[in-house]
Amino acid sequence: MGLAARGHDVHVICPQTIQPDVPLPALPGVTVHRFPAYLTPIHPTLSTCLPWQIAGPVDALIDELRPDVIHVQAHFVMGRVLAKVARRRQVPLVATNHFVPDNAFGYTRMPKWTRSSLSKLAWSDLNRFLRKANAVTTPTPRAAQLLTDHHLGQPVVPISCGIDLDHFKPSGGTSVEPTILFVGRLDEEKRVPDLLRALARMERPDVRLEVVGDGGCRSEWEALSDRLGLASRVTFHGFVSDDELTAAYARCDVFCMPSTAELQSLVTMEAMAAGKPVVAANAMALPHLVRPGKKQVGFSSRETSTNWPRGCAS
Repeated sequence: MGLAARGHDVHVICPQTIQPDVPLPALPGVTVHRFPAYLTPIHPTLSTCLPWQIAGPVDALIDELRPDVIHVQAHFVMGRVLAKVARRRQVPLVATNHFVPDNAFGYTRMPKWTRSSLSKLAWSDLNRFLRKANAVTTPTPRAAQLLTDHHLGQPVVPISCGIDLDHFKPSGGTSVEPTILFVGRLDEEKRVPDLLRALARMERPDVRLEVVGDGGCRSEWEALSDRLGLASRVTFHGFVSDDELTAAYARCDVFCMPSTAELQSLVTMEAMAAGKPVVAANAMALPHLVRPGKKQVGFSSRETSTNWPRGCAS
């Protein structure tokens, strides 16, 4: 939307949504082209396009649009189709990487003894794709260093994703009971069980947890919540609309991100934009955002409510 606001003709090519009940946010000035997508058998919310189904229509669309640059956000089916079109039509290609191969194991549930070999293959495949781009970007310096460490062999420019501060402007309202919020996919690398177990150990039984998002581990983690005696204190909302998400940020007292595999964490940035204190794992790119005892420059903030239990952050 920032490019559109500057007068550029912006088109987004993407798979059709697989969550028809969730309203999609408006993109003023941006034209969205959606292509048929299908759920995959390896994950209840993961969809993909069929390359032989979209290759012709995508090529025809690019021929019609004649873009000055093509920017791909992933190296999967849609990204690979667009990369081939870009090379054939000699359109400059920019590739942004948000992917860490090890994160995929939460989707596939591969046995642990296979993960090392599969990780090497996945990094090799990612590198082959990225080397075809005219420029490679990532959202954080840590994500860029990962590509360097895995022998990409060409420059990587860290460019942070943007957050609309006005959209998440602090409202000042919170829940009656002290509330922790987690937002994200409910998959292995997000480490939500760590958060559930921490909540169970708190001496304050009035502290609640709201979990926004869905994924392959949801039923397992709901069962864990019940076993820990937290059924009345934890709410799993599943997917929510953009308005509901904004309201969840507004009413929470603290946002928590326990994941150890974040290349940036947009939801953490959104929580900070909403003026919420953040407790995050000291892992991957999260230390770029969260510095103990300091307010993040560029984000509004407020002090933690006095009714919040002491010693909850570590």
